[in-house]
Amino acid sequence: MTRNAYQILLEGASAEIVEKKSRFIATIRPVKTEEEASAFIEKMKKQYWDARHNCSAFVVGENNCITRCSDDGEPSGTAGRPMLEVLLGSGITNIAVVVTRYFGGVLLGTGGLVRAYQGAVQEALPLCKTGIMLTGTYYQITASYADAGKIQNVAAEENIDVLDTEYGENVRFRMFLTTEEESRILAQITDRTAGRATMREESKGTFLKQKPGDIH
Repeated sequence: MTRNAYQILLEGASAEIVEKKSRFIATIRPVKTEEEASAFIEKMKKQYWDARHNCSAFVVGENNCITRCSDDGEPSGTAGRPMLEVLLGSGITNIAVVVTRYFGGVLLGTGGLVRAYQGAVQEALPLCKTGIMLTGTYYQITASYADAGKIQNVAAEENIDVLDTEYGENVRFRMFLTTEEESRILAQITDRTAGRATMREESKGTFLKQKPGDIH
C-alpha cells in the first residue's frame, strides 16, 4: 500500500470462541469518530448487560491518530491492550471491537486471558469487509471523441477509476489521481493525445477504493 493510502473498515462482523467454558464474543464495527466508537461500546454493554466483562478497543483516523482500549474489570493489560494490538497489527483504521466474556467458572490466568481476547478478535477480523482510502486530486479531463479511447486505455492500464463520463461536443472524464501517480498519469494522457486533451484540477481530497472480498 502506498504512503497516500490507508485501509478502513467498511463492514464489521462477529465471532465467538470458548476457552475453558468461558465464552468470548467479538463484535467488530466501523466507526468514523471517537464518539461513534464510544456509542458502539455502550450499545454492546447494554446488549450484553448480563456478561461478566465487555472489553473494548478502537482505532480511528488516518495514521491511527486516535486509539483507546479498556479492560472493563479484567486484570490490567490482559484484554483491552492485547485487543488493540491485534487491530493495529491488521493495518485497519476506523474500527472498533468489543469482546464480551461470559465467565465459565474456570480462571484462565493472565496469559490465558490475553490469548482468549486476542483470539476472539482474530476470529472475527477475516469476516469483515475493508476498503482502501486514497488521498490525492480529482481531475476533469476533456478530449475529442478521437482521443477519448486513448484516455480510457490509460485508465484501464493504470487501474484508474473513471468516476464519471460526460458526452457532449467533446468527451469529459472525471478521475481521481493519487499524489504518487498524478504526474505520471497526466504525462501519459498528454503523450497519448499529443497534448490535445485538457486537464483541469477540481479539488484535493480522498477517495474510497473498495476491495473485492474479505480482508486477509
